[in-house]
Amino acid sequence: MTYRPLADEIRPQNLDEVVGQQHILGENGLLRRIIEGGNIPNLVFYGPSGTGKTTVANLIAKRTNRPLHRLNATTASISDIKEIMGEIGTMLAPDGVLLYLDEIQYFNKKQQQSLLEFMENGKITLIASTTENPYFYVYNAVLSRSTVFEFKPLSAADVLPAVERGIRLMGERLEAQVCCEEGVREHIASACGGDVRKAMNAIELLLNSAKREQGKLLVTLEDAQTVAQRSAMRYDREGDDHFDIASALMKSLRGSDPDAALHYLARLLEAGDLITAIRRLLCSASEDVGMAYPQAALIVKACVDNALQLGLPEARLPLAQAAVLLATAPKSNSVYQGIAAAQADVRAGKTGDYPRHLQNVHADSAGMEREQGYLYPHSFPNHWVKQQYLPDSLVGKQYYRYGDNKTEQAARRYWEEIKGKNG
Repeated sequence: MTYRPLADEIRPQNLDEVVGQQHILGENGLLRRIIEGGNIPNLVFYGPSGTGKTTVANLIAKRTNRPLHRLNATTASISDIKEIMGEIGTMLAPDGVLLYLDEIQYFNKKQQQSLLEFMENGKITLIASTTENPYFYVYNAVLSRSTVFEFKPLSAADVLPAVERGIRLMGERLEAQVCCEEGVREHIASACGGDVRKAMNAIELLLNSAKREQGKLLVTLEDAQTVAQRSAMRYDREGDDHFDIASALMKSLRGSDPDAALHYLARLLEAGDLITAIRRLLCSASEDVGMAYPQAALIVKACVDNALQLGLPEARLPLAQAAVLLATAPKSNSVYQGIAAAQADVRAGKTGDYPRHLQNVHADSAGMEREQGYLYPHSFPNHWVKQQYLPDSLVGKQYYRYGDNKTEQAARRYWEEIKGKNG
């Protein structure tokens, strides 16, 4: 008997069996209406692995009279595409073909462009799938001829019916009654991270290795936890997940939510990505806390140094300390706004000559530096004296504005008093 993976055996045979994706496949979902109408346009399916993209492509193939060809962009080449093109117009494919191209992001521009001519005349109906954002990874010429549908991650509640069905099928395959400890099904549905394929693989391994007693297969929660551990982690250092988790960490720090910050930090650390975690923490200290609590930069740097000396797993402690500090610290983006505004002017060509009295004295002949007219602030009361620092064309320009926190407002009052007295 030929072995057939459970994930393939359990694949839905109609749209009603597809778990999740109600936003596009529900009763009034647009993709469902397109499929049921039978007039299939070029499609791009975007979403995490195991969320039904390939399954829906197979169901679409059933609705057409065209032969279905499958290619994976990680291994396919232009010659593979040409071979498929050669069938078009022959008895093998008189009305064209349906091409399912998995992981299209791995096709380069030339490979993707080789599809355009046949997409234009309708000889190929392309269904491309990708786990990455298609607006970044699929070339505009292909994208403009396609309709994009996003497949969202599945919840544990979405996956649970598939888990139940998978356990039932495995019991039939092994000709035994399956007895699961309380919580086994729910744990598998939760730990698979919204990936039905992972859930089926876990079930297959669990049932094949389960203890058999009196014709019954006994599945313990401990075994389920061992098999499914870390399955919920979806992480690719070159893909969207990397940037999404880093962004979520940064925004949680900025939003003063220590619980969310610790969650996303934990996801980075579980993936072994110490460097991304460190960079986000260091950046947040200046971008989001800034002058509201300037000491945060020093404390975070000390925590980062400790983490690098300790290495994982102990590094999680100083990094967690830094994350909680930043999330609970007062916030100010005055530094970020100030440098951003200054850079915008520089990029726009708003520079001008340096004031004469600010130029390097070595630019003058020996003995001429006094003619610059520079006033040394430390020679004046309160170490301040009024003089021009910005170029003539930018006099009066204000880049830095004091934030509304205690620290910056104290600095504002201090300098307003001094400059008011001596201005």
